[in-house]
Amino acid sequence: MKEEQDKKAGSNQSLIRGLMLIDILSNFPNGCPLAKLAELSKLNKSTTHRMLQTLQACGYVKAANSTGSYRLTLKSLSIGQKTLNSINILSVAAPYLEKLNLDIGETVNLSMRDQHRAVMIYKLEPTTGMLRTRAYIGQNLELYCSAMGKIFMAYDDNFTLADYWQNNQHNIQQHTATTIIEQSAMRIELNKIKEEGYAIDNEENEQGVTCFACPIFNISGNVAYSVSVSLSTVRLQHIGQANLLAQLKQAANSISQELGSQREI
Repeated sequence: MKEEQDKKAGSNQSLIRGLMLIDILSNFPNGCPLAKLAELSKLNKSTTHRMLQTLQACGYVKAANSTGSYRLTLKSLSIGQKTLNSINILSVAAPYLEKLNLDIGETVNLSMRDQHRAVMIYKLEPTTGMLRTRAYIGQNLELYCSAMGKIFMAYDDNFTLADYWQNNQHNIQQHTATTIIEQSAMRIELNKIKEEGYAIDNEENEQGVTCFACPIFNISGNVAYSVSVSLSTVRLQHIGQANLLAQLKQAANSISQELGSQREI
C-alpha cells in the first residue's frame, strides 16, 4: 500500500515539475538555456534535463536555435488556441475589434484576467500605423504597468491594492521614467480610472509607446475583459486622444451589450 502511495506521489511530482517547466518556457519564445530553466524552477540541472527530454518526447518542447536552450513547440500553441476558441468572447468581440482596428489603424488588443496578471487573448496588428508592438497572444501582462491591467485592478471590488503590492513587490520595476512604482500614486491612478472610464499606459513599459484601455462588462456588471489600442506617442498626437477614446469606448460598450450587460462607461 505504501509503495503504491509513494509511486503515485512521485508521478504527481513529475507532472507538477513538467507543467512548471512549460509555464516557465512560455515566457521565453526564443528559447531558454538549461541552466536558466534549472535556476527558475529551483531544480537541479540533471532533473531539469530529464524532464525536458520527457516533454520533448511528448512533443511539447524542442531544442531552440541557441545551443543548450529549449522552447515550446506548436503543439503547445495548438492547445492554447483550442482553449481560446472555447471562449465565446472571441466570436462576440471580433467584429467590433476589427472595426476599431480599421477605423483607428493601430494595434488593438483584448485581454482577460488571470489572478495577478492580464493575459492577451486577441491581437490585431495596425492597418495604417507603422508601430508593431512586442505583445503577443498568450502573453502575461503585469497589472501595475499595463493599461488593461490597471482596468482589472480599478474595477475589481474585491481587489486590495496593499495586498497586491505586497505579493508582487518583486515584479514591480521601473521600466521607464513614467512607470508607477509607488503604491500611493497607483491608488490615485486607479481612482482616476474609475472616474474617467479608461486607463493609460503612459509609456510605462516602453518609451515612445502609449496604450489606452477600457473595461468590458459581463451580464453581471463585472469586468471580465479589457480592450486596448496601442500606438506610438507621436501617432497619438496626430489622431488625437479624444477621437481615439471615443471610438475605443464605443467598441467596449458594444461588446458589453453583446454580453448582456446594462453597464456602460
